[in-house]
Amino acid sequence: MISARGYAARDAQSPLRAFAFEREGPRERDVQIQVLFCGVCHSDIHQAKNEWSNTVYPCVPGHEVVGRVAKIGADVTMHAVGDIVGVGCMIDSCRNCKPCRMGLQNYCEGPNSWLATYNGPMVPAKMAPDGLNVYGRDNTYGGYSDVLVVRDDFLIRIPPALKPEVAAPILCAGVTTYSPMKHWGVQAGHKVGIIGFGGLGDMAVKLARAMGARVVVFTSSRDKFEEARKLGAEPVLESDAKTLELHASSFDFILSTVPQRHDLNPYLPLLKRDCTLVVVGALEVMAPVNNQQVAFHRRSISGSLIGSIAETQEVIEFCARHGIGPDIEMLRIQDLNEAYTHIEKGEVRFRYVIDMASLAEESAPA
Repeated sequence: MISARGYAARDAQSPLRAFAFEREGPRERDVQIQVLFCGVCHSDIHQAKNEWSNTVYPCVPGHEVVGRVAKIGADVTMHAVGDIVGVGCMIDSCRNCKPCRMGLQNYCEGPNSWLATYNGPMVPAKMAPDGLNVYGRDNTYGGYSDVLVVRDDFLIRIPPALKPEVAAPILCAGVTTYSPMKHWGVQAGHKVGIIGFGGLGDMAVKLARAMGARVVVFTSSRDKFEEARKLGAEPVLESDAKTLELHASSFDFILSTVPQRHDLNPYLPLLKRDCTLVVVGALEVMAPVNNQQVAFHRRSISGSLIGSIAETQEVIEFCARHGIGPDIEMLRIQDLNEAYTHIEKGEVRFRYVIDMASLAEESAPA
């Protein structure tokens, strides 16, 4: 076993604090990583506060992880000690179902779905009888820690052209927005709408622009107009009905990145016939939609879940090639709870990234 340190939520109400635990050492196909940086995702907050009603405590969040390979198992050939690698939302899957065999691990249909980097597995049946997290792979601890052990083929190679701290949020925010744009065929000349301009929206704009699309950002805050324009996007206030009418039936693709339940109806008339609005930000019951707007133009509303391992590697290399990445603010882990508050209040557009070296400043955790 490996002694590890991290930050954990002990229950839904308490702030995250220092936590000591153990991990299994690397087996034949495993890689042990010294965690250098970990992005802070809005999903981490939902999970830490049990807002999806499936959290197992203690919960160590973190699924935007970049680190240095410290040790490899005897059968590992794809990675070497010293390599800079990334870990996204998954660390394994059933490998046997049809989606897994197709390389779509994020849609794994195995008994427990894919194994999440933290708070795994995806179903409550495998939780410990006392409701607490257990060591090992059945219930996982994530990247808010100093060490991680991951199966070799679920690791992402980080190109030297990308700063590791910038690469971290791409492992979730990047692939979550890249995957649906790839699947629905966004290309040069398309008109793409992005609903919401937070951490996901920022990456979505940059990726769509790099694909050659014309991008329109729908935001509830006029304060974000200038930032959207700097990225080459046209900002529109969500409540501006007259401006929305000017965009009627003109979009090839719309992506909603808003992390809470919201109304999609104002955006449906903006889609061309046979085009799609995809929701990636909110994993909850959405407001009802006007099916007349859908049916009369054969429009579609769909969802997309993170991305596959191959897509995650693709988006990392795409960002390196095009020189794009999220706007980040480095964070000491001691300031994590304050950062959570800022994110919940919508006070930040960038992505927080934890400098895991700050964990060494902690006294021995309980």
